[in-house]
Formats: sequence, structure tokens, C-alpha cells
Amino acid sequence: MPSDDTIKLLNECNAGIKMGVESINEVIDRVKNDDLRNILNKYLEDNKNLGDKTHEYLNQFHDSGKEPNPIAKTMSWFKTNIKLLQGSDVDEQIADLMTDGCNMGIKSIYRYLNKYPNANNDVKGLAKDIIKSQEKFLDDLRIFL
Repeated sequence: MPSDDTIKLLNECNAGIKMGVESINEVIDRVKNDDLRNILNKYLEDNKNLGDKTHEYLNQFHDSGKEPNPIAKTMSWFKTNIKLLQGSDVDEQIADLMTDGCNMGIKSIYRYLNKYPNANNDVKGLAKDIIKSQEKFLDDLRIFL
């Protein structure tokens, strides 16, 4: 039986990945620049693959996962839609939104890694893979800011 820390960390990773997928899906149809669209598609696929790994662990540990916080989802939706209505460069606004999301995701996963130190090492490794993916996403977005 996995420790409580393992399940809690895994659930937070699961919720964060879902939030990332939803955020990318929210903006991808509004992107004008093909290079930015390709980057978003790459990280959408990366998030889905990480989500699949998360679900494998959840199934292994007989847990159903966790949905993102509804308030956070609503606030993200409002921020996205308000920012994109501002009339400036849409691609720049999308890159800015995705950058904010990556930073929040990285910070959250680090916080949960510290909060749940007794989590299974494989699950900690998955959390670190999520962080690496988000850091690479940040690097790839910088040229659009």
C-alpha cells in the first residue's frame, strides 16, 4: 500500500496536468503563429503523456485522481478571456498566459514535493519530470513574449 504522501503528491500532479491541458486547449484555436501553435501542440501532447503516466500510478494504487480546483479553473478562464480581449498581440498574450501557468505549475509541484517528502520515489520522479517539462515549455515560449 502506498503512503499517504504518495497518493497526495500523485493527486496534485494529476490535477496540475489536467489544468495545463485545459489551459492549452482554451487558447490553441486563437493562435496565429504556426511556430507557437506547434509548441503548444508539443506540450499538449507532453502533458497528455505525463497524464497517462499519472493515471497508470493512480490505477496501480486504486485511486481515481483529483480534479483541478473549480475556483482556480474559473479564475484561469476569466484571466484568459479578459487578457485575449485586450486587443494587443494575441500570440504574445497567449505566450504570457502560458508562461504564468508554467510558473504556477512549477511552484506548485515543488511545494507539494516538499510537503509530501515520504512519497514513493517513482512518483517523486514523475513530479520532477512534470517540472522539467514546464521549464522547457517556458524556454520555448520566451521568443513570443
